[in-house]
Amino acid sequence: MSVLKITELSKAYGVIKAVDNLSLTIEAGQIFGILGPNGSGKTTTLGMITGILKPDSGSYLWFEGKEGNPLKKIGTILETPNFFPYLNADENLEIVRHIKGGIDKDFDEILSLVNLKERRKSKFNSYSLGMKQRLAIAATLIGDPLALIYDEPTNGLDPQGIADVRETLINVAKSGKTVILASHMLDEVEKICTHVAIIKNGKLLATGPVGSILSSDKSIEIASGENSNALDGWLRSNPDIKSIEHDGFFFLCTVEESFDVVEMSKALSRLNIFPTHLVVRKKKLEEEFLQITSKA
Repeated sequence: MSVLKITELSKAYGVIKAVDNLSLTIEAGQIFGILGPNGSGKTTTLGMITGILKPDSGSYLWFEGKEGNPLKKIGTILETPNFFPYLNADENLEIVRHIKGGIDKDFDEILSLVNLKERRKSKFNSYSLGMKQRLAIAATLIGDPLALIYDEPTNGLDPQGIADVRETLINVAKSGKTVILASHMLDEVEKICTHVAIIKNGKLLATGPVGSILSSDKSIEIASGENSNALDGWLRSNPDIKSIEHDGFFFLCTVEESFDVVEMSKALSRLNIFPTHLVVRKKKLEEEFLQITSKA
């Protein structure tokens, strides 16, 4: 089922086009990352699809139009979470439940999901930044929404806080929710998301499964001196090698992350092909991202 369909959505501020004819489809169960540099239109897009901002043109449709009031089926964090500092988790969540009109007063499952059950009676002002963010995620789950939207959920957190929020978001998605998050952090999108859309200057540059857009492939530089022709033949006959280039000195090969270089060396040695140069590098997400965004 399509959870969200965005069609040629646009929003301008004067002469600046924050979002420019953006079209996306997000399916149920995906962890969908909207990835782009700061100022690329991510937050503006989230503002429009949550009804906070009015689009200049285009449209969006939640849940294929099957929900009478779709915004009641969405949990959202678009800014820094605000709770009453001298109230504990249960008390703050009860206020959220009252505002949302939820009927379930038992927060056990939600607090377990965000790993705050043991600190539920601690005051909010005693929480770390990561714990505060996890409580905000818990608040979005009240009312049993079908989709959740988070804008830069790990922004400003230390490494432990980032890891905790990452684990929380993955657990939330495993519970059956569709998660949409905006981020400029490549590494976090790769670790959390199943699908990604890359935008810059409000325009969509690429979209698809994370592995097809931001791959974890590695590259191999290899040379074998006088056995160059034999090495060339072996490399081109190997179905596990995705691409091969030759720069006059080395063969530059792209392979999947699981490719076993030791087994490759053993196979070559059995053919009396002995590499004189062999370097393995993991493809850097930053390089791949910059290649995509430089086209805009």
